[in-house]
Amino acid sequence: MKFVKIALLFLVFAASSGLARAEPPTAPRYKAVAFDFFVLFDANSVVPAVEAAYPGKGAEFTKLWRAKQFEYCFLRSLTGRHADFFEVTGDALAFAAQAMKLDLPPEKRERLMNAYLTLGPWPDTLDALRRLKAAGVRIVTLANFSGRMLQANAERAGLAGYFEELLSTEVNKTFKPDPAAYALGPQRLKLAKEEILFAAFGGWDAYGAKAFGYPTIWVNRFGLPAEKLGVTPDAVAPDMKGLLELVLGRS
Repeated sequence: MKFVKIALLFLVFAASSGLARAEPPTAPRYKAVAFDFFVLFDANSVVPAVEAAYPGKGAEFTKLWRAKQFEYCFLRSLTGRHADFFEVTGDALAFAAQAMKLDLPPEKRERLMNAYLTLGPWPDTLDALRRLKAAGVRIVTLANFSGRMLQANAERAGLAGYFEELLSTEVNKTFKPDPAAYALGPQRLKLAKEEILFAAFGGWDAYGAKAFGYPTIWVNRFGLPAEKLGVTPDAVAPDMKGLLELVLGRS
């Protein structure tokens, strides 16, 4: 009789505490996530190297350098003159130095270029990758960065093992937002594009991915306004919390 009373008390406790209603976790909403690299790695982690090279001009120089990187990608795509993104980065660096009337001797150029091989991950990157992988979500990059740049940064940060593939648009000699660049995701993953969430860093990339047909989240790390192009992503979040909620139903 005493045992029966204890069992009944446990059942009452379980019911009141929610234990009796426990349900298995829901399946992820998407089978894969394709990341732009700057969603994972801080684009401004090059600023200290630039500041060391050009004291007092680190932030301004970095902003111009990065803008020119992507402008050159767009121009090369439109004119059919593809180049490795590391080469494009060097050309953009030379332009920025000339535009700001700053010297760029070979040793300084090498140090600044190496900054793009030693980017720092965002503080929430590792935890997000762990959670996605534990849930069975396939993880790839889909980035304009060259394969060399993707590999160097991922390995240095200890993150390479989380990716099924460090996929660069250099595979088919394109740059985003060319639709052929976005098409690499379904081709390599053997999934429908609707099964892949694309995580964009730039507003222009969110536009391109959504226009291609991906479910898209814009991880708007810098709090920038949306592009005025008539296409909006499915979700916007300032960090990985929003992405995890979208994919897994929890932060």
